[in-house]
Amino acid sequence: MTPRLRIRRYRWSDLDAVWALHQIGLAQVGLMPGDGVYYDDDFPRITEIYLADRGEFLVGEVIGSGIIAMGGLRRIDDETAEMCRLRVHPDHQRRGYGSQMAEALENRARRLGYSVLRGDTTLRQVAAVELYRKSGWRELHREIRGDTVVVYGEKQLNVVVAPIFIDR
Repeated sequence: MTPRLRIRRYRWSDLDAVWALHQIGLAQVGLMPGDGVYYDDDFPRITEIYLADRGEFLVGEVIGSGIIAMGGLRRIDDETAEMCRLRVHPDHQRRGYGSQMAEALENRARRLGYSVLRGDTTLRQVAAVELYRKSGWRELHREIRGDTVVVYGEKQLNVVVAPIFIDR
């Protein structure tokens, strides 16, 4: 049986754990903070960037394992938020925790009054591409950064959309 994921709001005392999870998640797919694809200057300012500006930052805990998942919402404008920092520790992947975290962030975005979610991932992050596709996101465009393809997508909230987020 898969242990239950307990999702809660980020606390300052979580910083070391979310920073470590971020680094582990990127290393898993051969990326590094500051490599031109991903930035990492928001981590010391999660409260300011996410929580204090009509956003959210959630962590997911499993009893006995601590924080094994995370994700954030960052305000873009009055109607649009960016879903970012979605990570699940490699030892806990393929158990539905990423989907649970994404759903919690989508629900929170609706409660905050957003009608559109935007986000990005890379083609290296196969699980993320599949999660977005299954969740009804549509691909907006792609960008090549070094040897990495970044895929940008969006999801209309409170609207049923045929998923067209595809991996090519």
